[in-house]
Amino acid sequence: MTFQIVDNKFVKDDKEIKLISGAVHYFRNMPDTWTDIFKKLRAIGCNCVETYCAWNLHEKHPGKFDFEGNLNIAEFVKKAQEEGLMVIVRPGPYICAEWEFGGLPWWIQAEDDMEIRCSNPKYIKYFDRYLDKLFDEIRPLLCTNGGPVIMLQCENEYGYYGDDKEYLKYLKESYINKGIDVPLFTSDGTSRDNLLDGAIDGCMATLNFGSRVEENFRAHDELYPNQPKMCMEMWNGWFDAWGDEKHHTTSAEDYAKVVDDMLKRGSLNMYMFIGGTNFGFMSGANHYEKFAPDVTSYDYDAILSECGDVTPKYHAVRQVISKYIEDELPEIPANRPKKAYGKVELTEQTGIFESLDRLSTPIHSDVPQCMEKYGQGYGYIAYQTTLNRDYKDVKLSFESLGDRAQVYINKELVGIVYINDSLEVNVSAKAGDVLTILCENMGRANFGSKMMRKKGIAGRLLLGGKIHFNWNVYTLPMDNLEKLVYTTNKPEEKSVFYKGQFETDQCIDTFIRLDNFTKGFVVINGFNIGRYWEIGPQKTLYIPASLLKKGLNTIEVFESDGIKGRPYVEFTDTPELG
Repeated sequence: MTFQIVDNKFVKDDKEIKLISGAVHYFRNMPDTWTDIFKKLRAIGCNCVETYCAWNLHEKHPGKFDFEGNLNIAEFVKKAQEEGLMVIVRPGPYICAEWEFGGLPWWIQAEDDMEIRCSNPKYIKYFDRYLDKLFDEIRPLLCTNGGPVIMLQCENEYGYYGDDKEYLKYLKESYINKGIDVPLFTSDGTSRDNLLDGAIDGCMATLNFGSRVEENFRAHDELYPNQPKMCMEMWNGWFDAWGDEKHHTTSAEDYAKVVDDMLKRGSLNMYMFIGGTNFGFMSGANHYEKFAPDVTSYDYDAILSECGDVTPKYHAVRQVISKYIEDELPEIPANRPKKAYGKVELTEQTGIFESLDRLSTPIHSDVPQCMEKYGQGYGYIAYQTTLNRDYKDVKLSFESLGDRAQVYINKELVGIVYINDSLEVNVSAKAGDVLTILCENMGRANFGSKMMRKKGIAGRLLLGGKIHFNWNVYTLPMDNLEKLVYTTNKPEEKSVFYKGQFETDQCIDTFIRLDNFTKGFVVINGFNIGRYWEIGPQKTLYIPASLLKKGLNTIEVFESDGIKGRPYVEFTDTPELG
């Protein structure tokens, strides 16, 4: 296959084409679902699939790379090719995507003199190393080497962020020097300023928007009259943050009309075709006046639901696309089955205090510091100290907190501090009492100027207006729960790990409800499926079939704030996103 941009046209094998693409993030979906998703892409009339790449998953620790399981981008691309799809890759290194830290690895925050998305030498050194490894996976699959990859994106929506043109120029040259010889492009907002600040000489400029095609192309028409017209993110829904009134949804008919308008104009990539799931602690956040962490589901009200089901929006868009293609559309694959496994009692438990030394080795610290300083990226962190005198109704004040903290005196929860509320709590204690502050990182901002904000206790902590010294710090990434020792005894504290088991002879997609729980995360057979929080809007968590096994399955729940009744969960066949 050959693919070129000739004047204002996309040309495949010497024939002008429209790119009709859908966004599918390999890292948000399980590998055994990829082919089903691709078949549904073909059945809607798409000839292309687009994906971001998540640096923070591929390089969780400096210099150690992972391309296995649902990080196997090469296999993802090959399966797309098997289904007759072209592929657009958006490597970043920054991707936004409502993904933790916009896809950047947490450990670059621990570096002194670090600045992201610019010509900072350390940043350049690290993303160059990452791109070397990533492009080793992608290069053999470029269309110039017989593969389906037709285009790569440089950076992402840089016009919203900064103005370092030398950085953008270096990034483009780095792609080329690493053997990327297919067309390169940028994607930005629709304003003139966005386009000018985000543009790179020699790269096609694409736009991101969700409505009003003619209006949104005005600046592009003026600046780039001889380029193809492509909406790289034609938004068909939106993401949810914890505390939102309800799950965001949009009209199927309205979106189909926008698709029609865009296809009259040029090419498009539907964002998202399937949103998938922010498994583990990978949800991103917005942070403007208030911190707004995203929920676990990335359903997005997309063309397919979070679990891959065809939606009314799918049918409406399919009818529109069929007008623009000559071939008869393939039959739509059936939705995968769902199963309600019922209620499961969580009969074993262990408290956070008896678990600290099992999960972590304490680090002595004169004063509390941010999570990143202790070599930790995600999860929770506990700061613990023994008080050397009595305190009566004094203020415990946080200068900066990322993002939420439970304050314990001995095993009694005396207050919760959240970044969006007051950063202080009154405490009373006696000499010899143990003060523990359990902090949760709820997700780094993926967009805007506050992306580099640190997690944990990131500034001065004052007790009664003074600095309290001598702390033990427990890093709790929560990736080693096999070290826990569960019993049937009820712990005194609110922050508790619960465990239960159930048997099945069928591994089928399901959803878990936690009606008696308040806030925490869920692990199924050792896999962290993500966070829950009673404030919603999301009320169920999706469990793909591949995470289950025939025979005995284990459920672990960490509840930080305390349960409101019997510790049980319920597996249902229906999602509730609010």
